[in-house]
Amino acid sequence: MMDYFWNELQDELKKGVEEKGHPFRFGTFATVGVDKLPRLRTIVLRHVYENGHLCFYTDKRSKKVIHITENPNVSLLFYHPEKLLQVKIEGLASVVTDENKLQTMWKDIPESNKKDYTTDTAPGSTLKNPDNLEYLTGDHFFSMIEIEPFRIEYLKLKRPNHIRIAYSKEDNWKGEFLVP
Repeated sequence: MMDYFWNELQDELKKGVEEKGHPFRFGTFATVGVDKLPRLRTIVLRHVYENGHLCFYTDKRSKKVIHITENPNVSLLFYHPEKLLQVKIEGLASVVTDENKLQTMWKDIPESNKKDYTTDTAPGSTLKNPDNLEYLTGDHFFSMIEIEPFRIEYLKLKRPNHIRIAYSKEDNWKGEFLVP
C-alpha cells in the first residue's frame, strides 16, 4: 500500500520538471544559516535524478549558496492544490562544483533565461531603479544546487481519512504511516 503513495509522489515530482504548468514545478526552499533564522524562497525544480536527488539553478552569489555552505540541512515543500497533496522533503544540499556538468546545463538554458545569471551585482543587492539593472556580456554566475533527500513526508487530504506517511532513507527508503 505504501508503494502506491511512494510511486505517486515520485511521479508528481518528475511531472514538476517535465510539465511547465504542474504545481510541483515551483517549490518552497528553506535554509538556515549561522544566524539560525529560517529563510524561505521559491525555486524552480529542474531535475529529479534516478538516484532520487533533486536539482534547481541559482546565481552562485545568492544568499542560499552561503546558507548551504554554513548549514547543508534544507527543506523543500511542494503542494498540488487539485490533488490536495503536500510533499515535504528534508535533505542535504550541495553546490555543484563539477565544471563539465555546469557547462553542459548552461548550454541547455534558453538564451532568454541566461540573463538571470548575468547581473552585474549580486541578487539581493540594493538597486535605485530596476530599469537600470546592468548585465554582463559573456560572464555568468550560473550554479546548481543538488539535494540528497533523507526524509520525505507525503500528506494527502481526503475523506474519510487523510493519509500521512513519513519515508526515511537509511540503506533504502522505508515508510511509516503518521497521524495526519
